[in-house]
Amino acid sequence: MEVLKRLKKRVARVRPEIANTWVLHHDNALSHASLLVREFLAKQTVATLPQPPYSPDLAPPDFFFFHRLNSSLKGHNFGTVKNVQAAVTNALKEIPVQDFQASYDAWQNSWQWCIDAQGCYFEEY
Repeated sequence: MEVLKRLKKRVARVRPEIANTWVLHHDNALSHASLLVREFLAKQTVATLPQPPYSPDLAPPDFFFFHRLNSSLKGHNFGTVKNVQAAVTNALKEIPVQDFQASYDAWQNSWQWCIDAQGCYFEEY
């Protein structure tokens, strides 16, 4: 719950213009779909965009962030959690804003393909 609380506060601080309108998209991981998490999000009035079953490629981390981070962090031994956090933060800061926007656009396109397929499984897009 702490991560979600911090996320909500950060959105309000960093992006006050969307503080009351942003939508949380998360995958179907058990930890994300637990009753405790759903109740917390409902109490905090955080809107969620549920992910259709069997659609892992709809999550931006799956097709953008993890690949970018893996490429820049692969093969390094950081020694401590603090060093890992610093390396990940630096790697994320090095990604141009345009790349984040392109990832968001790709995410929207993926969702449209899923909508067009009426939630049915498909591989080519």
